[in-house]
Amino acid sequence: MTDQPLAGKRVLVTRPPYQAGSFSDKLRALGAEPVEFPTIGIAPAEDTGPLDEAIAEIKSYNWVIFTSTNAVAPFWKRLKAAGKDARALHNARLGAIGPKTAAKLETIGLLADFMPDTYVAEAIVDQIGDVRGQRILLPRSHIARAALVEGLEAKGADVDEVTAYRTVAGDPSDEAWQRLHAGQIDVATFTASSTVRNFIEMLDGDDVGPILDTATVACIGPITAGTAREHGIRIDIVAEEHTIDGLIEAIIRNR
Repeated sequence: MTDQPLAGKRVLVTRPPYQAGSFSDKLRALGAEPVEFPTIGIAPAEDTGPLDEAIAEIKSYNWVIFTSTNAVAPFWKRLKAAGKDARALHNARLGAIGPKTAAKLETIGLLADFMPDTYVAEAIVDQIGDVRGQRILLPRSHIARAALVEGLEAKGADVDEVTAYRTVAGDPSDEAWQRLHAGQIDVATFTASSTVRNFIEMLDGDDVGPILDTATVACIGPITAGTAREHGIRIDIVAEEHTIDGLIEAIIRNR
């Protein structure tokens, strides 16, 4: 249908395969042609010892904060492996960085007590309130940004950051590579700083400028956009709401 807002637009989707599907489906419903180019993949933690140790002491934590949907399943898996269930978390308040993470918690029967108005680490620090003397557990990626830990510690919290999963390089198809190098992309999307960094690494020295010169570049939020600019990528769109739906709305408004 030609009246679809993104009719005929070829959109580069850099999310990992298991997350790309819903994004691609939404793009197709709007008339776009998604080109899935996974720049990251999710792998288990190489050593679950630190997470297991934190779970063994889970009753001592005042907060457990999840900064990605990816951390929820491995945390729950290790909790169950320790012979525990949701009752072990009754002393802790649960934080989620955004609605997708909160929804993921709900799938295992947990409700987030806190979610910031904007879905970035800095907003958690600003809005969580007084955490002086409180113990906070952050199960997250091995390459997560330091801003949250540093911000919470600056407020007087005792923060334990443990690896729940690893972010690794993705494996795009040959067809996706060919379309990227042929300039057959109308909109390139980046949904996390890790998608930007891995995109640059996967180009292996190729100049990003010519590859994206003909594309509109859209980022899910200011942190991702900042990382892209640091790597020499021109940014055209930054979503005001830092979600996939917010990113799509921003693309439509700026088409």
